[in-house]
Amino acid sequence: MPHFWQDLKKPIFALAPMADVTDAAFRRIISKYGKPDVMFTEFTSADGLALAPEEGRKKLLKNLEYSEIERPLVAQFFTSSPENMKKSAELAASLGFDGIDINMGCPDRSVEKQGAGASLMKNTKLARELIKAAHERAPNLPVSVKTRTGYSQPDLENWLPEILKEDVAVVTIHARTRKEMSKVPARWEFVRRAVEIRNQCQDNILTRTLILGNGDVKDLNEARMRVGETGCDGVMLGRAIFGNPWLFAERLPDKKEKLQVLIEHTKLFEKLLGGYKNFAVMKKHFKAYINDFHGAGDLRAKLMETNDASEVEKIVSDILST
Repeated sequence: MPHFWQDLKKPIFALAPMADVTDAAFRRIISKYGKPDVMFTEFTSADGLALAPEEGRKKLLKNLEYSEIERPLVAQFFTSSPENMKKSAELAASLGFDGIDINMGCPDRSVEKQGAGASLMKNTKLARELIKAAHERAPNLPVSVKTRTGYSQPDLENWLPEILKEDVAVVTIHARTRKEMSKVPARWEFVRRAVEIRNQCQDNILTRTLILGNGDVKDLNEARMRVGETGCDGVMLGRAIFGNPWLFAERLPDKKEKLQVLIEHTKLFEKLLGGYKNFAVMKKHFKAYINDFHGAGDLRAKLMETNDASEVEKIVSDILST
């Protein structure tokens, strides 16, 4: 089945899904100032969408709100229930998403206790059932998987071929095991190995599953280097986006522009997510936007005491006027 991933120019540069980071407000800001080739929603519980009470489901649906400027946009879900995966896939299709991604790498204990996330690397049968479930209810959407090199130790030799037996458009390999978390540097030699395994499993170049690498990449120059080293089809960047909506545009804004966009981001967060997310979520962004200039520490300290966008705007505007 043709899909948008096939139309993207390589190397592909994607923005990673990050809980309480890549929400609707931040994605809109990023789309305006430095849009990647592909973006993902925050990872969202398929079980919650299917089973949560009305208020809980309403909050989860906020994760799936988007604007047209963000396309192509992929909805990411986690679950261990094929039935709930079907329901979420059907929902994603009805909401007009461009694709579906299944999280098979999250190391969060609460996610793993559900049999979801990284624990799926120990249950290939279920992992494949989840992919089939997504295809069943959203046959016109490409399905992708985000995973790791293995659970306790690298296991791509056994794990990846099982995933490649299904019709997956993309597999993103976070270049660490679940056990390693983020405590060690990403091991990009395993992304190269994933490419080799993909090539061995899939002879037809035109229909091969794309392999994206992920882990510790700071900018697009490094991403290009990783593509050259490994032969992967692209790179997913995550933490490098903090305080830097210009990442994919490869621009270095001055202090004034950064502070102006901080105000814009804060207002948009309050407009789109106020009442659904605690304002404290924005404060992790304050730390990232405000650095490398005289007085940054004092300004950060003041902003960490704010409670709403108007307070942020007043404090930052006072700085900009001096």
